[in-house]
Amino acid sequence: MPLIDAMDVHKTYRLGRSNVVRALQGVNMSLESGEMVAIMGPSGCGKSTLMHIVGLLQPPSTNGTKPVLKYRERDMTTLSDRERTRIRATEMGFVFQAFNLVSTLNAVENVALAAEYAGQPKPKAKASALDALGLVGLAERAGHRPMELSGGEQQRVAIARALVNRPGLILADEPTGNLDSANSKEVMELLRRFNREQKQTILLVTHDPEVGKACSRIITMRDGKVTAV
Repeated sequence: MPLIDAMDVHKTYRLGRSNVVRALQGVNMSLESGEMVAIMGPSGCGKSTLMHIVGLLQPPSTNGTKPVLKYRERDMTTLSDRERTRIRATEMGFVFQAFNLVSTLNAVENVALAAEYAGQPKPKAKASALDALGLVGLAERAGHRPMELSGGEQQRVAIARALVNRPGLILADEPTGNLDSANSKEVMELLRRFNREQKQTILLVTHDPEVGKACSRIITMRDGKVTAV
Protein backbone atom coordinates (compact mmCIF):
# COMPACT_ATOMS: atom_id res chain seq x y z
CA MET A 1 0.00 0.00 0.00
CA PRO A 2 1.22 3.58 -0.67
CA LEU A 3 2.57 5.65 2.20
CA ILE A 4 0.40 8.53 0.93
CA ASP A 5 -2.79 8.01 -1.06
CA ALA A 6 -4.79 11.05 -2.18
CA MET A 7 -7.80 11.05 -4.50
CA ASP A 8 -10.17 13.80 -5.64
CA VAL A 9 -8.45 16.38 -3.44
CA HIS A 10 -9.79 19.92 -3.81
CA LYS A 11 -8.83 23.15 -2.07
CA THR A 12 -10.90 26.28 -2.53
CA TYR A 13 -10.16 29.64 -0.92
CA ARG A 14 -12.93 32.21 -0.70
CA LEU A 15 -11.24 35.60 -0.53
CA GLY A 16 -14.44 37.60 -0.89
CA ARG A 17 -18.02 37.34 -2.02
CA SER A 18 -17.04 36.95 -5.65
CA ASN A 19 -13.35 36.08 -5.36
CA VAL A 20 -12.87 32.32 -5.30
CA VAL A 21 -9.49 30.64 -5.85
CA ARG A 22 -9.59 26.94 -6.76
CA ALA A 23 -6.05 26.02 -5.77
CA LEU A 24 -6.55 22.27 -6.21
CA GLN A 25 -9.09 20.74 -8.56
CA GLY A 26 -9.50 17.01 -8.05
CA VAL A 27 -5.88 16.02 -7.50
CA ASN A 28 -4.94 12.33 -7.44
CA MET A 29 -1.49 11.27 -6.26
CA SER A 30 0.27 8.51 -4.35
CA LEU A 31 3.67 8.22 -2.75
CA GLU A 32 5.36 4.92 -2.02
CA SER A 33 7.49 4.39 1.06
CA GLY A 34 11.15 5.10 0.30
CA GLU A 35 10.56 7.36 -2.71
CA MET A 36 12.09 10.79 -3.23
CA VAL A 37 9.59 12.73 -5.33
CA ALA A 38 9.51 16.31 -6.61
CA ILE A 39 6.34 18.30 -7.28
CA MET A 40 7.00 20.77 -10.11
CA GLY A 41 5.00 23.29 -12.10
CA PRO A 42 4.58 27.04 -12.65
CA SER A 43 3.95 29.47 -9.79
CA GLY A 44 0.38 29.33 -8.55
CA CYS A 45 -0.31 25.83 -9.85
CA GLY A 46 -1.04 24.41 -6.38
CA LYS A 47 2.27 22.72 -5.53
CA SER A 48 2.65 24.11 -2.01
CA THR A 49 -1.07 23.76 -1.31
CA LEU A 50 -0.88 20.05 -2.13
CA MET A 51 2.17 19.63 0.10
CA HIS A 52 0.45 21.46 2.97
CA ILE A 53 -2.54 19.13 2.70
CA VAL A 54 -0.37 16.01 2.53
CA GLY A 55 1.56 17.33 5.54
CA LEU A 56 -1.68 17.92 7.50
CA LEU A 57 -1.01 21.65 7.77
CA GLN A 58 -4.45 22.35 6.31
CA PRO A 59 -7.43 20.17 5.38
CA PRO A 60 -8.79 19.63 1.87
CA SER A 61 -12.10 21.19 0.84
CA THR A 62 -15.10 18.89 0.50
CA ASN A 63 -16.67 20.47 -2.61
CA GLY A 64 -19.67 18.18 -2.31
CA THR A 65 -17.65 14.95 -2.33
CA LYS A 66 -15.45 13.41 0.35
CA PRO A 67 -11.79 13.39 -0.68
CA VAL A 68 -9.48 10.47 0.06
CA LEU A 69 -6.36 11.34 2.04
CA LYS A 70 -4.62 8.40 3.66
CA TYR A 71 -1.29 8.22 5.42
CA ARG A 72 -0.06 4.72 6.22
CA GLU A 73 -3.57 3.49 5.37
CA ARG A 74 -5.15 5.77 7.99
CA ASP A 75 -7.87 8.21 7.00
CA MET A 76 -6.51 11.71 7.61
CA THR A 77 -9.76 13.54 6.81
CA THR A 78 -11.53 12.55 10.04
CA LEU A 79 -8.79 13.35 12.54
CA SER A 80 -9.09 15.93 15.29
CA ASP A 81 -6.74 18.93 15.27
CA ARG A 82 -4.91 17.37 18.23
CA GLU A 83 -4.30 14.12 16.39
CA ARG A 84 -3.15 15.92 13.24
CA THR A 85 -0.69 17.92 15.37
CA ARG A 86 0.61 14.71 16.98
CA ILE A 87 1.22 13.03 13.61
CA ARG A 88 2.98 16.12 12.24
CA ALA A 89 5.22 16.31 15.30
CA THR A 90 6.17 12.63 15.56
CA GLU A 91 5.88 11.12 12.08
CA MET A 92 6.69 13.97 9.69
CA GLY A 93 9.51 16.46 9.26
CA PHE A 94 9.27 19.83 7.48
CA VAL A 95 11.84 21.96 5.64
CA PHE A 96 10.87 25.39 4.30
CA GLN A 97 12.48 27.85 1.89
CA ALA A 98 12.71 30.56 4.56
CA PHE A 99 14.39 28.20 7.11
CA ASN A 100 11.89 29.30 9.84
CA LEU A 101 14.48 29.20 12.62
CA VAL A 102 13.90 31.06 15.89
CA SER A 103 16.39 33.93 15.81
CA THR A 104 16.88 34.08 19.59
CA LEU A 105 17.77 30.38 19.87
CA ASN A 106 21.03 28.74 18.86
CA ALA A 107 21.21 25.80 16.45
CA VAL A 108 20.87 23.02 19.01
CA GLU A 109 17.99 24.82 20.74
CA ASN A 110 16.17 25.25 17.42
CA VAL A 111 16.49 21.56 16.65
CA ALA A 112 15.67 20.47 20.21
CA LEU A 113 12.45 22.47 20.07
CA ALA A 114 11.03 20.02 17.50
CA ALA A 115 11.97 17.08 19.72
CA GLU A 116 10.28 18.72 22.70
CA TYR A 117 7.11 19.29 20.63
CA ALA A 118 7.13 15.56 19.94
CA GLY A 119 7.18 14.83 23.67
CA GLN A 120 10.84 14.28 24.46
CA PRO A 121 12.03 15.64 27.82
CA LYS A 122 14.53 18.48 27.53
CA PRO A 123 17.74 16.51 28.28
CA LYS A 124 16.82 13.82 25.73
CA ALA A 125 15.68 16.45 23.22
CA LYS A 126 19.05 18.19 23.45
CA ALA A 127 20.91 14.90 22.95
CA SER A 128 18.73 14.07 19.95
CA ALA A 129 19.34 17.56 18.55
CA LEU A 130 23.11 17.20 18.86
CA ASP A 131 22.91 13.85 17.07
CA ALA A 132 20.83 15.40 14.26
CA LEU A 133 23.26 18.30 13.87
CA GLY A 134 26.06 15.78 13.64
CA LEU A 135 24.25 14.05 10.76
CA VAL A 136 24.21 17.30 8.77
CA GLY A 137 27.82 18.18 9.64
CA LEU A 138 27.07 21.02 12.04
CA ALA A 139 27.95 19.60 15.46
CA GLU A 140 30.64 22.27 15.89
CA ARG A 141 28.12 25.05 15.12
CA ALA A 142 25.55 23.89 17.69
CA GLY A 143 25.99 27.00 19.86
CA HIS A 144 25.59 29.52 17.05
CA ARG A 145 22.42 31.52 16.45
CA PRO A 146 20.90 31.78 12.94
CA MET A 147 22.42 35.23 12.29
CA GLU A 148 25.87 33.73 12.89
CA LEU A 149 25.33 31.02 10.25
CA SER A 150 25.42 31.16 6.46
CA GLY A 151 22.28 30.49 4.44
CA GLY A 152 23.45 26.98 3.65
CA GLU A 153 24.18 26.31 7.32
CA GLN A 154 20.77 27.62 8.35
CA GLN A 155 19.08 25.26 5.92
CA ARG A 156 21.14 22.37 7.26
CA VAL A 157 19.94 23.28 10.77
CA ALA A 158 16.39 23.22 9.39
CA ILE A 159 17.06 19.78 7.91
CA ALA A 160 18.43 18.59 11.27
CA ARG A 161 15.22 19.87 12.87
CA ALA A 162 13.19 17.86 10.34
CA LEU A 163 15.27 14.74 11.10
CA VAL A 164 15.44 14.96 14.88
CA ASN A 165 12.41 12.73 15.53
CA ARG A 166 13.44 10.23 12.82
CA PRO A 167 10.20 10.71 10.83
CA GLY A 168 9.20 8.40 8.03
CA LEU A 169 8.19 11.33 5.79
CA ILE A 170 10.06 14.58 5.12
CA LEU A 171 8.25 17.39 3.29
CA ALA A 172 10.40 20.14 1.82
CA ASP A 173 8.91 23.29 0.25
CA GLU A 174 11.50 24.90 -2.06
CA PRO A 175 14.38 23.76 0.19
CA THR A 176 17.00 25.28 -2.13
CA GLY A 177 15.03 28.41 -3.10
CA ASN A 178 17.14 30.82 -1.01
CA LEU A 179 20.50 29.19 -1.69
CA ASP A 180 23.25 29.58 -4.26
CA SER A 181 24.17 26.67 -6.52
CA ALA A 182 26.92 25.28 -4.26
CA ASN A 183 24.72 25.26 -1.16
CA SER A 184 21.78 23.90 -3.18
CA LYS A 185 23.91 20.98 -4.28
CA GLU A 186 24.99 20.33 -0.69
CA VAL A 187 21.41 20.37 0.61
CA MET A 188 20.23 18.00 -2.12
CA GLU A 189 23.12 15.63 -1.42
CA LEU A 190 22.04 15.56 2.24
CA LEU A 191 18.42 14.82 1.35
CA ARG A 192 19.43 12.11 -1.11
CA ARG A 193 21.68 10.54 1.52
CA PHE A 194 18.93 10.40 4.12
CA ASN A 195 16.53 8.98 1.55
CA ARG A 196 19.05 6.29 0.63
CA GLU A 197 20.60 5.47 4.01
CA GLN A 198 17.80 6.23 6.47
CA LYS A 199 15.06 5.03 4.07
CA GLN A 200 13.14 8.23 4.69
CA THR A 201 10.48 9.14 2.15
CA ILE A 202 10.90 12.67 0.79
CA LEU A 203 8.34 14.83 -1.01
CA LEU A 204 9.60 18.22 -2.12
CA VAL A 205 8.31 21.22 -4.05
CA THR A 206 10.69 22.94 -6.42
CA HIS A 207 11.01 25.20 -9.46
CA ASP A 208 14.58 24.06 -10.09
CA PRO A 209 15.01 21.44 -12.84
CA GLU A 210 18.32 20.33 -11.30
CA VAL A 211 16.55 19.58 -8.01
CA GLY A 212 13.86 17.68 -9.89
CA LYS A 213 16.50 15.57 -11.66
CA ALA A 214 17.92 14.55 -8.29
CA CYS A 215 14.62 12.88 -7.38
CA SER A 216 13.40 9.44 -8.39
CA ARG A 217 10.15 10.78 -9.81
CA ILE A 218 8.50 14.10 -10.73
CA ILE A 219 4.84 14.98 -10.27
CA THR A 220 3.96 17.83 -12.63
CA MET A 221 1.12 20.24 -11.86
CA ARG A 222 -0.69 22.99 -13.75
CA ASP A 223 -3.80 25.02 -12.85
CA GLY A 224 -4.50 23.02 -9.69
CA LYS A 225 -4.31 19.63 -11.39
CA VAL A 226 -1.72 16.87 -11.70
CA THR A 227 -0.74 16.58 -15.35
CA ALA A 228 1.99 13.93 -15.13
CA VAL A 229 3.32 11.52 -12.53
